[in-house]
Amino acid sequence: MRIVVVGGSGHIGTYLVPRLVRAGHEVISISRGDRRPYAASPEWDEVRLLSVDRTQQDQDGTFARTIRDLRVDVVIDLLCFTTDSARALVDGLRGHVGHLVHCGSLWRYGPSIDAPIREGQGTPPLGDYGIQKDAIARLLKDETADGGLVTTSVDPGQIVGPGWEPVGPLGNRDPRVWHTLSAGETLRIPGSGADFLHHVHADDVAQVFELAVENRDVAAGEDFHAVAATALNSRGLAQIAAGWFDQEAHLEFIDWERFRAETTPEFAQTSWEHLHRNHVLSIEKSAALLGYAPRHRPEDAVLAGVRSLIDSGRLSVARPLVV
Repeated sequence: MRIVVVGGSGHIGTYLVPRLVRAGHEVISISRGDRRPYAASPEWDEVRLLSVDRTQQDQDGTFARTIRDLRVDVVIDLLCFTTDSARALVDGLRGHVGHLVHCGSLWRYGPSIDAPIREGQGTPPLGDYGIQKDAIARLLKDETADGGLVTTSVDPGQIVGPGWEPVGPLGNRDPRVWHTLSAGETLRIPGSGADFLHHVHADDVAQVFELAVENRDVAAGEDFHAVAATALNSRGLAQIAAGWFDQEAHLEFIDWERFRAETTPEFAQTSWEHLHRNHVLSIEKSAALLGYAPRHRPEDAVLAGVRSLIDSGRLSVARPLVV
């Protein structure tokens, strides 16, 4: 098939595009600039690269036509964040494309009241980002149910992997966390440390997208979670991460007021956004209908990100990794 990946050089696309090429598809990768993927792969030599400013074309009302003119069978949209953008793309592709696969988010759900969360069964979302992602997923489901464009939504967890900063045990990307744990110093965690994060390696997210493309009829009108088979709470991730440096974790649990006073407003808000939601998602549906089998445990995926940052000199730690 002929497939276009919108946002192909990003976290997910870095792994998805080579997967699609290896599966025998003709792939077009769209990105706004000339940024290279996070990991090199020989399959990229077979990919057509296009530079398109999605934001500008959405404003101009031309993005759907740009995609339609590529005459593809499948559109994988990794960069859709508003219902207006989604609706314009659906309207422009209806009758011209066989399958639209959208990248959603676990933030389409609000704070957990039970776990694991099954598709579409979480609490109402908080904040504009989550509200928009939930609305897009519902728009797409209704579109397919009404006999229009065949669509599928994939909702990833906290995406991690080599080349970018992982969400750490504080629920943010503060690089000082890793130095603190590697030095055996006390890490102060907001709350009780029992709040969960549900990480997933970017390649496992790519696996769900590939499976959705391969199983179009099964995936039509459905949404699927893309997370690791297990999840870690902030306390557990900190304890495991300290062990990467042959250290024991020294943790102190503090209230949110003190935590906010000790970090930046940006890090504090990010921590609250992640930990307050306390998400653990089910992959039962993804496994049963698509055959999804995540290859990476969450701690291994986070470690891959930390290791790559250390090796590239972008992250300073007190002791070397021992794993």
